[in-house]
Amino acid sequence: MTCVASRSLFTRIKTCPSFSFLSKSKLYPLHMKAMEGSEIKEQEGKGKKIFVAGANGNTGKRIVEQLLSKGFAVKAGVRDVEKAKSSLSGDNPLLDIVKADVTEGSTKLAEVISNDTDAVICATGFRPSFNLFAPWKVDNFGTVNLVEACRKQNVKRFILISSILVNGAAMGQLLNPAYIFLNIFGLTLVAKLQAENHIRKSGINYTIIRPGGLKNDPPKGNIVMEREDTLYEGSISRDQVAEVAVESLLQPESHYKVVEIVARAEAPKRSLQEHFSSIQQR
Repeated sequence: MTCVASRSLFTRIKTCPSFSFLSKSKLYPLHMKAMEGSEIKEQEGKGKKIFVAGANGNTGKRIVEQLLSKGFAVKAGVRDVEKAKSSLSGDNPLLDIVKADVTEGSTKLAEVISNDTDAVICATGFRPSFNLFAPWKVDNFGTVNLVEACRKQNVKRFILISSILVNGAAMGQLLNPAYIFLNIFGLTLVAKLQAENHIRKSGINYTIIRPGGLKNDPPKGNIVMEREDTLYEGSISRDQVAEVAVESLLQPESHYKVVEIVARAEAPKRSLQEHFSSIQQR
């Protein structure tokens, strides 16, 4: 969700999380060099089952693949099971693709999540349209439904993929072009912020990840992680967002924290444990 003054608004929109559909979707191999040296070791997730909402989305797919590569069992929640089977690792015995629509209420979601789930990762996002209520159905009510489903099944860990600038008004970014544009579409960022607030009050152990503009390209640069309401521009590869989401399951330092992430070529390489440890709980 970058807003560098020298770039055109179109360029900014291309890098906004909710509008990354403007670039062609590609799912890059997880063994890329940018992922080498990750502190997540193979089989660290053995014996743990993770439910991923929005598993067939551009970010959700990457989260599923990275979870599987670390030995996690994954229950991939999608709206179209047959479509998902053609794009996810359907032959992996650790993967269970299930129908799940976050807009259909917490009771149905609780049945799908079941009581054998250790954590939920929410990587959903509304599809841009002229329906101004769509962001609230998915990014607000849908996320709230997931949280309530977790409470019903006593799932104690929740990871949310949100967005930088959700609290742009409090940051003094009301005139930021990206903030203005995204909120034209049904107050998208406001909907996300309301959902974040519900998570904080739920009592569930959460990590809220706010990435910058989402890129389908391989990582360029190292991850920069800041505390909430700090970053107002920048972009990041979806592969790196997935890496942060998976790592948050393994790092106690990520508990009860809101983090904002972008990638910068000049940033020094740091472990994600170091990143999470540098962020203070609110």
